[in-house]
Amino acid sequence: MRYLTDRKRALGLGASGQGTQHFWHMLVGSIALVILMPLFIFTFGAGFDGSREEVISFFGRPFPAILTALTLFVAITHFKRETQEAIEDYVHGLTGKLLYIAVGALAWILIAAGLFALVKIAL
Repeated sequence: MRYLTDRKRALGLGASGQGTQHFWHMLVGSIALVILMPLFIFTFGAGFDGSREEVISFFGRPFPAILTALTLFVAITHFKRETQEAIEDYVHGLTGKLLYIAVGALAWILIAAGLFALVKIAL
């Protein structure tokens, strides 16, 4: 007779082979977003009030630029993981695989475009 603890069962990672890892990624992303989103909203709001030159100089400073980049990256990767999870659950076959790839590509395109725009503003 073999006795498996909850931890040993969790290390098996479930039927998909990635359940525990996905849970931890989503948990860490959620906690990061709870901290980042209010900071981003207040920072973005403070920098949004001026002329074009004032806004560009505001986002040229390190804190607003880094906060914006972190928020963009964490929010879009969190969105990507959650959307791909929904696709895995509800869409099957070739359509599911194509949607899975499309959501991943869209997420990385959004991250690249956002970071490119931010670097262009900050430099």
